Amino acid sequence: MASDALTELWPAAGVRARAGDLELRWIDDDLLVQLAELAGRGVHDPATMPFYTPWTRGTAEQVARSVLTYQWAVRQNVGQKLTLEFAVLSKGVVVGSQGASGSDWPVLREVETGSWLGLEYQGHGIGSRMRALMLHLLFEGLGADHVTSGAFDDNVRSNAVSRKVGYEFDGIARVAREGAAGTVNRYRMSRERWLEVRDRHVELLGAPVELEGVERFRAQLEQPHD
Repeated sequence: MASDALTELWPAAGVRARAGDLELRWIDDDLLVQLAELAGRGVHDPATMPFYTPWTRGTAEQVARSVLTYQWAVRQNVGQKLTLEFAVLSKGVVVGSQGASGSDWPVLREVETGSWLGLEYQGHGIGSRMRALMLHLLFEGLGADHVTSGAFDDNVRSNAVSRKVGYEFDGIARVAREGAAGTVNRYRMSRERWLEVRDRHVELLGAPVELEGVERFRAQLEQPHD
């Protein structure tokens, strides 16, 4: 839990979203160590690569350090370049990460989400619920106008989750992946689409959504930046 002094100076540290036994919580150093160790135990089948950057390649220690260095680097990115990263907790246990990032937030109010789950927690419906919880935070809590996502066409589970929570197909992109061309399916959810599927998410989450620390963080985002 972030201290009051920290959240006063850095409001993002106080942002939390909960729905029943599922929680998105700002990643402090204690949670970060747990998250890094989880990633080191495996995130996907080694024969595949679901990420643009192959940060999951290497030994358990190398993967864990990749998580540490990435999260330490992005903490400062709040404002014009909004980067918000959360640990995902299920029944109080760290099971993965859920993030969102986008440029010129005060003008565009658009972010792209990204997430991962530890291998041992996949296949239990957590992926869909944590994505639904993030969408609630972004649209209802922060006032997003558009939220996008993407998944390689061979990442069956991620594509299925995007469709399940109500994203609409938004074309494809071709990108380099480990020295070969890959195809990414793009997805988009507008505010209008969110209002259409919002009630579906209540059933998916199985509990009312509680947001914490959002008002102070949103006020920071609305402040002009040089």
